[in-house]
Amino acid sequence: MRVSELHACLKRAQVRLQDILDEIGYSEEERVQKINDVHTRIKGLLNQLIKEEEERKNRLMKSIESCIKELNNLCSELQLPLYKEDGCSMLQREKNSSTHLEVMKEHKKKRMEALKGLVAKDRELCDILCTTPFCIGHDSIPSLKQLETYHAYLDDLTKEKERRHGEFVSVKKEINVLVD
Repeated sequence: MRVSELHACLKRAQVRLQDILDEIGYSEEERVQKINDVHTRIKGLLNQLIKEEEERKNRLMKSIESCIKELNNLCSELQLPLYKEDGCSMLQREKNSSTHLEVMKEHKKKRMEALKGLVAKDRELCDILCTTPFCIGHDSIPSLKQLETYHAYLDDLTKEKERRHGEFVSVKKEINVLVD
């Protein structure tokens, strides 16, 4: 509703109220008092609406700040560029930042799960091959490059395991032939 429409609506309501008060038979002093009461109520209602919207705005700003702070922390941990927002409304910024935060949390979760799987495979291979485990922090979030390097390292260990197994089988056959 535009300001002019609001003004016209209030004016019509005031005229209608004035007519009702006249029909009832209130004195001039009583009508003025009733009109003043209406103005006070309208001002109170508008002030209440303003206060509610200011509180909502403050909650949105805090939510946006919190999301962006957490997002930037996650982006740093994931070794990704910091989150940048575009010039959209507060509601849209809040929605965008919280959505992006959930995406980044999912990236973190997937990387940590990948690391956990690689560490388990590394332990298994190191126990079999009597080698030293790959040097990577188990508590920090690895970069995609680190995961790729770790995966390649484990591929090499797996090939070495297969090579040693093949050599073992070959030597075992030779021993069996010599024993026979």
